[in-house]
Amino acid sequence: MPLVDVVLVVLIIFMLTAHVMEFGLDVRPPAVKNAPETEEDLPIVSITRDAKLYLNEKPVDNINLLASEIRSRFKTNSVFLRGDERVQWGEVANVMSVLREFDLKAVTRPEELLK
Repeated sequence: MPLVDVVLVVLIIFMLTAHVMEFGLDVRPPAVKNAPETEEDLPIVSITRDAKLYLNEKPVDNINLLASEIRSRFKTNSVFLRGDERVQWGEVANVMSVLREFDLKAVTRPEELLK
């Protein structure tokens, strides 16, 4: 019977901590109107609420190297720009400015569409 008690305790601990084990980036994009779908496989630049940059879910330490890294890894002039709704607008403007310096076009990729 003590083994049953141990199993039940482990089960309870797992049930209480399961919600913590979510994966992915914590980015909540604002809801926008429907955007046309594209067939291109474009790079995704994400900005989290604490202004951290990710290129296809890999962290980018230096904003100045972001555009050159996109140019070297992808053969496109467009980039999906995804920002958390809680991020400061200045951070988004800085990213767009760096992309524009390298003639990269930032397009949005809405996650939740208004109906």
